[in-house]
Amino acid sequence: MALAILGWPIDKLAPEIAGRVIEGAREVCKTAGIELAGGHSIDSPEPIFGLAVTGTGKLDQIKQNCKATADCDLFLTKPLGIGLLTSAEKKKLLKPEHKGLAVKWMCESNVIGQQLAEFSQVKAITDVTGFGLLGHLTEMCNGSNLDAHIDLPSIPLLPGVEEYIQLGTIPGGTHRNYDSVKHMLADISDFDKAILCDPQTSGGLLLAVEKSGVNDMLNFCRHCGVSATRIGSLTLPADSQKPQIKIER
Repeated sequence: MALAILGWPIDKLAPEIAGRVIEGAREVCKTAGIELAGGHSIDSPEPIFGLAVTGTGKLDQIKQNCKATADCDLFLTKPLGIGLLTSAEKKKLLKPEHKGLAVKWMCESNVIGQQLAEFSQVKAITDVTGFGLLGHLTEMCNGSNLDAHIDLPSIPLLPGVEEYIQLGTIPGGTHRNYDSVKHMLADISDFDKAILCDPQTSGGLLLAVEKSGVNDMLNFCRHCGVSATRIGSLTLPADSQKPQIKIER
């Protein structure tokens, strides 16, 4: 079940709009197969909304970000660039053809993770959110004691990302994300940092999948209308060194 957490500036936004937000949340919960059981609301200077979700799961199907194994392939289920596009919109630099694109992807549910947890060859799952791809991949590498090899050209990107990087619409979080992972990397270009460390809101799933299970996983994703893109692989650390992330062009 889910409980709603609502903060609303009642002196600035009509309560009817808050009602629409809650109804939207109720629809999302229905799609995910859970009940919106209630919640709590407060008067706040800006609108805040979230869901606290409680549920049960089978212990042998709970996937963590620290259980990946060597020779797993890495897959990503949504393109990167949400932070770049939303920053471009804040700076009034977003092109008309890109309006609503970031929101569209943010609204794509990650409910497929529940089904993928039933695949024994899917060894680790995490979502890519505010820490960016490299931030969440770092957690997977450190937790599993593995190196990551990232095929940079294969990473899916939202339309316009390259242009917005050139325009400088880079979120402040990108630089903080890079500072937290640079000890695991060789030097990379500012352009690559802007992609790999871009903070995502409701980003996709990062999956570590044994090679024997890749085809089954991909077929299931296609059946569910989800695009899973291979972006790299995991290996044992070289010479027992600490885990590293290697970016390959």
